[in-house]
Amino acid sequence: MEDIKRGRRNAIKTIGAALAATALPMPFIGGVRAQERSFAGKTLRLLTWSDDTGTAALRNIAQTFSAKTGAKVIADRADGTSGMVAKVKAAGERPTYDVITLAGVGASGLADAGLLTKPDLDKLPNLKDVPEQYRTGANGFGIGYLLWSDGLIYNTSTVKTPPSSYEALWDQKYAGRIFLPPPEWAEAVDLAIIAAKMAGGSQQSIEPGFKKLAQLKDRVMTLGENPNQIADLFRTGSLDLGGIYSPAFFPDQIRKPEYNMGVTYGMKEGFATQLMFSVIPKAHPGDADLIHAFINHSLDAGVQGRMAADVLNGPVNAKAVIPAASRAFVPSAEQIAHNAVLHDDKALAAVQAAWIKRYTEIFSA
Repeated sequence: MEDIKRGRRNAIKTIGAALAATALPMPFIGGVRAQERSFAGKTLRLLTWSDDTGTAALRNIAQTFSAKTGAKVIADRADGTSGMVAKVKAAGERPTYDVITLAGVGASGLADAGLLTKPDLDKLPNLKDVPEQYRTGANGFGIGYLLWSDGLIYNTSTVKTPPSSYEALWDQKYAGRIFLPPPEWAEAVDLAIIAAKMAGGSQQSIEPGFKKLAQLKDRVMTLGENPNQIADLFRTGSLDLGGIYSPAFFPDQIRKPEYNMGVTYGMKEGFATQLMFSVIPKAHPGDADLIHAFINHSLDAGVQGRMAADVLNGPVNAKAVIPAASRAFVPSAEQIAHNAVLHDDKALAAVQAAWIKRYTEIFSA
């Protein structure tokens, strides 16, 4: 999981194009038939993360796809999204990979570089169960397959009722016992936008957000650059609340009762999400129907549920079934439908440096 964590932490430095939702074409008959085919004897080459997220993709997507279709999946793994982008650019027009799973910034970068081909949505029948805003992005070159989800982390021992608003961060009773994301992380930008909305502003009118954040200057114990340290502070009873932050930063600790950690996505202001994608390189060695069958399989409700549970990300398939042991840490389909917020990443790219500077000035003085 460490590579995608790093990529998410630094995503604001290289935010790509805004997500572009695409209507789902009809009919799906041809696509459904393609998914029923046997691909025995064929090979698909996958590029994914080298961390726990990549391991989960191999276990839940690649292995189950091979068992279902008879296809062989050969995986290459890279150190984060930037590593995957570098590999694809280095390969150029040489057919190397058939499918890549990566964060939105990488997908947009590869699309802008002319290195991707647009998927045929007719061959992805499982898209019918994916809400429209999560189907495609990166100018139509990416298929959404998971949602990085940020909520509020709270101490289940000292905060008996999960907060229903980010205003809990400003509650005087938690002063000195809260944490916030560090300035370089995308979560800090999301928090500034949330604060702005709470103070009557918006992403386009951010000044009220920074004024509201300044009220927390003397109430923050730490900026959570080290997730393991944050988990230990919860375990020792030193922290009550913090965020915005994702449970994906500490998937092992948050499941253990002794850490007293819970996460809530039920805030009235919504919770921040980032869409992650499957993309198809323009130069790919594999069969097109095989490639689309693999991507379609990644959107299967069962596969989505298991992936979300393993890496504590939100599923994009509204019918995903999350295993009971992980439901407390993964946003439900209803929460995603009503509370999830995808921000205007393209607009953020123009202001990110100034925002990081403002955030840093507030909490380092």
